[in-house]
Amino acid sequence: MRIFVPGRICLFGEHSDWAGAYRRTNAELDMGCTVLCGTNQGVFADVKPHPSKLSLRATLPDGSRVGPCELPMERAALLDEAQSGRFFSYAAGVAYQILTHYRVGGLEIDNDRTTLPVKKGLSSSAAICVLVARAFNRVYNLKLTTRGEMEYAYQGEITTPSRCGRMDQGCAYGSRPVVMTFDGDRIDVTELKVPRSLYFVIVDLHAAKDTKRILADLNRSFPFAQSDLDRQVQEYLGPLNNRITRAAIEAFNAGAAERIGALMKQAQAEFDRHLQPACPSQLAAPVLHKVLSYGPIQPYIWGGKGVGSQGDGTAQFIAKDAAAQQKVIELLERDLKLTCLKLVLEAGRRVRKAVIPAAGFGTRLFPASKAMKKEMFPIIDRHGRAKPVILAIIEEALSAGIEEVCVIIQPQDRPYFEEFFGAPPPIEHYNKLSRENQEYAQYLLDVGRRLTWLPQESQDGFGHAVYGAREWVGGEPFLLLLGDHLYASDHDVSCARQLLDVYERVGHSVVGLKVTPGDEIRHFGCVGGVWREPQSVLSLSEFSEKPNLDYAQRHLRVDGLDDDQFLTVFGQYVLDPKVFDYLAENIAHNVRERGEFQLTSCLERLRQEDGFTGYVIRGRRFDIGHPDAYRQTVIEFRTA
Repeated sequence: MRIFVPGRICLFGEHSDWAGAYRRTNAELDMGCTVLCGTNQGVFADVKPHPSKLSLRATLPDGSRVGPCELPMERAALLDEAQSGRFFSYAAGVAYQILTHYRVGGLEIDNDRTTLPVKKGLSSSAAICVLVARAFNRVYNLKLTTRGEMEYAYQGEITTPSRCGRMDQGCAYGSRPVVMTFDGDRIDVTELKVPRSLYFVIVDLHAAKDTKRILADLNRSFPFAQSDLDRQVQEYLGPLNNRITRAAIEAFNAGAAERIGALMKQAQAEFDRHLQPACPSQLAAPVLHKVLSYGPIQPYIWGGKGVGSQGDGTAQFIAKDAAAQQKVIELLERDLKLTCLKLVLEAGRRVRKAVIPAAGFGTRLFPASKAMKKEMFPIIDRHGRAKPVILAIIEEALSAGIEEVCVIIQPQDRPYFEEFFGAPPPIEHYNKLSRENQEYAQYLLDVGRRLTWLPQESQDGFGHAVYGAREWVGGEPFLLLLGDHLYASDHDVSCARQLLDVYERVGHSVVGLKVTPGDEIRHFGCVGGVWREPQSVLSLSEFSEKPNLDYAQRHLRVDGLDDDQFLTVFGQYVLDPKVFDYLAENIAHNVRERGEFQLTSCLERLRQEDGFTGYVIRGRRFDIGHPDAYRQTVIEFRTA
């Protein structure tokens, strides 16, 4: 499988991770707090299992190759390599930690591309550690959360001679900006949502710094202050850092780029005043300060500061917009011969695409489904118009503001669907239509232009069908609607739009839910959780596929519902594209449930790693999957 892990940049709160860890010894110290984000650059690797060895190859940013290095999957050999401090020690350290806690085989890891600069405060070593932890997790299905991967990456790195801080492995969270707080051994991680895109420039200063010297000198001021200088260092890395970083968090949440820039300037000035005297040989940083004050770029930036341990390693700026970001890069590269990287914190991503799996055989509707695809069975909408089921489902997506719809179909059915949505009626039939229906015929063609038909070569489960849309969806969140359900809202906002509104508030995957009596839940996916908004929005604690009543009563009870009521899946989801990675792993390793590739286990993993919200939709779901349900839908959908 293919894995990418970015570097990470500390936007605010450098050094406060290890400073906050000293609260284990001195509870009078303040907690550490940082804002960090994955970079747009990182390490790429192909990984696969090996029965007995850890086989490693790497590519440096200049394209040169290192390795191969082969180590037996034995704790003593891995520990020896980790403690050697050689190039592959980080990977060996993580493998040692994983092997200590799990029964796993080996791995082949070919890091065939690296776009992340090394030794520039962007945590290239941590990216490698997270890469190895993630590879073991995914290849051997260890069911680690992102936080778990981060922890093993950290333990692996400190098995080497490195003495990194706890924030470095924050790159495990990818491109999302996160807040990390450090209280002794306890770490909390929360995600930031920026309402508008923010544009940063990361600058390699082409100078040098001694990170070990910086850390050694600053650590002398902990855990207990013995001098005014010690108190000065503790003041900056404690209460002063927390005030600045908390203000920055508010600015990120508001998308206030100018305010972020002002806080960057303040953070650098206070850093210089409080910490520079503790390590003047490194933290005077003449190159950094020359670049921060470089006149020609000032009209294009809101502010800037150093990165990571500071010193003459890397600088960062927040630009006024995308055009200003490019101008800053041009000026610094042309005038000062520096190397620059872009970092864009994207605003919350809007859902533009919907996927509708419709490749089933309709076996429960045989022999009618032999004559006509079940998705083309007729229903009558609330306006009295007869239409095929698939059109009503597509209209549900379009009513929510979706721009493009992908329908997963059997290959032989493509001409059937394309003719309905892509060809006008024969002219002799068209002329017999009323003017209203002639306009509707044009409407169908307009809808057809927004549709993509993707064939599913073999029907191998719901998860397999969804996976077929991976390339079409790309890296975007998407709306998923079932192909054999219709939806009717109880008010003016469509069911799908209700779900998208919740997604835009919470920023991660959302599933539509309905209240269902206990004697019916064996037919549906079911969830447990805790209310965030009573009877409406739920933080999910578990997904369970078609549980029996006994299991549901023990594990899936939700406060506020009657004893015989549970929350089941409504048939609509907004999903992070990461779900395709989990589906790919199940397919690659032939992980089946009841003989097929299912979606529910991947949703559960998405919940564990990123969180998942449920929303009780104000509306009704209608099933067309078997004769009695279809009959009832035809009767009730007209007046729903």
